[in-house]
Parts: sequence; structure tokens; C-alpha cells
Amino acid sequence: MRVIVIGGGIAGAATAYHLASSGADVVVVDGGLPGVATEAGAGIVSPWTSRWDNTIYPLAAAAGAYYPELAAALREQGHDSSFEVVGGMVVSADPAELDEAHGRLVERVADAPGAGEVQRLDPAQARELFPPLAPELSAVHLSGAGRVDGRVMRAALVAAAEQRGARFVSAEATFLSGSRVRAGDEELTGDAVVLAAGAWSAALAEPLGITVPVAPQRGQISHFDLPDTDTSAWPVVLPRSSHYLLSFAGGRVVAGATRETDSGFDYRVTAAGQREVLDQALAVAPGLADATLAETRVGFRPATPDTLPLLGQAAPGLFLATGFGPAGLTLAPYAGKLIAALVLGEDLPADLLTACSPSRFG
Repeated sequence: MRVIVIGGGIAGAATAYHLASSGADVVVVDGGLPGVATEAGAGIVSPWTSRWDNTIYPLAAAAGAYYPELAAALREQGHDSSFEVVGGMVVSADPAELDEAHGRLVERVADAPGAGEVQRLDPAQARELFPPLAPELSAVHLSGAGRVDGRVMRAALVAAAEQRGARFVSAEATFLSGSRVRAGDEELTGDAVVLAAGAWSAALAEPLGITVPVAPQRGQISHFDLPDTDTSAWPVVLPRSSHYLLSFAGGRVVAGATRETDSGFDYRVTAAGQREVLDQALAVAPGLADATLAETRVGFRPATPDTLPLLGQAAPGLFLATGFGPAGLTLAPYAGKLIAALVLGEDLPADLLTACSPSRFG
């Protein structure tokens, strides 16, 4: 079976990897446009600490549980996924907020052994794990939370997919029909097409008369350097806002991120966006004030009207794997596995994709 995957971000790369692993003939077409969300993102793999409801949480929990398995498989092929379990902290100065987070986590980890252990931390204990933290913040700590570098994970999936026979074409894609795609000067025909083009998915599907309700949501994410500081084991930090902090080895701390709806494809770091990221980061971790602002990345998240991804069949031979919003690095590797199984007619875990079906928008 020949499958064309349009889009080489985390969703397209994961789908291609799983298709190729099952023996499909896979061609991935990617235009290399600036602002792909995967290239900007630093991922938090901790669905258990999220405030997702039961509409999407079962899929997210399965995605979190799958990460160690996928990382191990990529490692066996000689590729570092960058995924590491470092723990995570929900932080707040409000005991009621921490009570709510603690109760939710205790309930969730009972059905998720990989999530680890839940522990309350006082401010001193929290700062011992993440030294720049504000001194008034207590925490609920989850030992199984992880982090991943989007660029590194995508590169690992691409390399592993190529080892298993997938071909990657660097060109902008255009639909000629539901099963035919033009990639630069090349015309490709497949038995199925997976549209995984992130924020660009709607425009690509338009010539087919198919509405894909995805719009770009700009995210600005800042990276700090702390010279001579061992940040490799610092946990993910999750305030009660949509912002976050996470660290990588080498003194790198990442702070994000803005969620700018109606941004279009405006690929700029803006003064307001930079201020928002800095204000939020320094409110939670004032100890970062002397850090070097190394870079700010811009990515366009593919956002849907109801915040849920679009996963499933949209037309005969056409499947969608897009619309992940801010959760792409958490959900997409496992979603790629599910979409590959759906395309190949294999069995799927019951009901995991029901809430994400493209048919919910007609």
C-alpha cells in the first residue's frame, strides 16, 4: 500500500514512521515553511497534570504512556529522541489550587503506573528542585512527567522512518485529487493520503472542497542560558496559567508560550509577545532575571474551534492528523501510530479517536 503524507512536522513524521514500520510504501512531502510548530516547541509530556476533561484525557494519557516505548524503539535504531523523565511540578501560592491539583493527580495516577508518584512540596523543597523558583510557591510534584525537544524528536522519527524505507520530498504540496498530489515537479499517486500539514492544512484541503477547520495560532517561546549551571535534572514547572518552564542540559531553560489567536502567519517576535513571556517567566522564577536571553522562537500551532485535534478519515482515501494546538508534542507521536493503523485497516483501541473525528464539524 502506498501512502502519501503531507507535512513533515511531528504528526507527519510520526505517521510516516509508524506506516513504514508496518511495511507501507511511504512518501512524505514537506515544504519546509518557516514557523512549523514542531521546530519552535519544547514539549512537556505530562498529560496527567493537565486540566483536560474526559473528552480528550484518555487519548492524552495513552499518548503519555506510549512515549517511553517509542523512545526505546528509536534508540534501538540508533536515534536519540531527547525524551527524558525529569518530573514535573504544579506550582502555586494558593493552597486551594494545589489541593485541586493534588486530588486530580492522585485519582489519575491510580490508573497510570507510568505517571509516577505524587508528592506535596513546601517552597523550600520546590526550590531545591528548581532553584530560580519564587520563594512563595509551593508545589505538587509528579515524578513521571517528562520533557522532549521537538526538533530532536522529529529528526529521530524522520531518520528512523527513512531507515524503514520512507522517502521524504522537500517541496510544497498541492492536491490534484483526493489521491494525487503534486510535489514540486513530481506527481505522486497513493492509495491513501494523510494530511498532517499543521496550521497550513486548511489551505491545502481547500481545492478538494473539504473544509479543515484549522487556523494558525502564533506561539512565542523564549530560551535562556544559565552558564555553569547544571539544569539537566530540573523538573518541568507548571503554573496555573498556560505558561510553563522546562530545562535541558547545558544550562538551557525554556519559557513559553504566548497563544495568539488570529495571528495569521505573521512570523515575528513581537514586543508584546516577548514581554508576556518574560513577565510570566520572571513572576514564577525571578531567579532567571540574570540569565542570558539566548533566542525566541516563533511557531504556528494548528488550532481548531473546540481545541481538539482532527484525527481520522475526512473523505475516501483522505485522512487527517492535524489540529493539535499546543499539545502536538504530547499527542502527535501516539496519534501518528493510531492514524497509521487506521489507514492500514488495523484494529484501534476502542473510542480513543471518537472525540477527534473530523466528522464532528460536518
